Amino acid sequence: MKQVKDKEYEHFQQYLYNQAHGYIWTPDTLELICSWNDGDLERIGKQILEMAVRLRKSEVDLLKDFLHEAIFIPKGAEPPERDIIEKPELRVYTDDFGTRKGDNCLVADFGGKVVGAVWTRIMNDYGHVDDETPSFAISLFKEYRGQGIGSQLMVRMLELLKWQGYEKASLAKQKANYAVKMYEDVGFKTVDENAEEYIMVCEL
Repeated sequence: MKQVKDKEYEHFQQYLYNQAHGYIWTPDTLELICSWNDGDLERIGKQILEMAVRLRKSEVDLLKDFLHEAIFIPKGAEPPERDIIEKPELRVYTDDFGTRKGDNCLVADFGGKVVGAVWTRIMNDYGHVDDETPSFAISLFKEYRGQGIGSQLMVRMLELLKWQGYEKASLAKQKANYAVKMYEDVGFKTVDENAEEYIMVCEL
């Protein structure tokens, strides 16, 4: 039987930590990686390291990319410049991500390219309902929308939050945003609204 090197074991333990805390990888990724690599620990470790290099642009920079993509643009309007994400009301989604309660991120990876992300944190954002409920953010590159990827990311994140012991999750969405139906389909219900947005909650 092949002996596991100390470094390989450290990377494997780091993977388990990331899995348990929702950082980037979904909870069932290890099982998939093991099956793809026939249980070969060296190949498993190599693939995990390759994933880490690809996905950590760094992680916060990756989230900033998707935060910019997530900004709803009404039909006919010009997209905002990227520096809009440095406004205080948007920085709450990414500043020091991974250091606070409720910080979780899952991504969709197609052939080594990250094409979408869903992340949560307990923050005073547009979808905030209380200090015990993680708020959602989700974004996909335009060419990957409408294919069910967002729904799968949402379902996996809801499963992860339930496993972590949260009772509900929340989000805010523009009323004109076509994605409202997707949120309803995965279990979110409107609990409040203002002139522009629905505040939605999913009971876990």
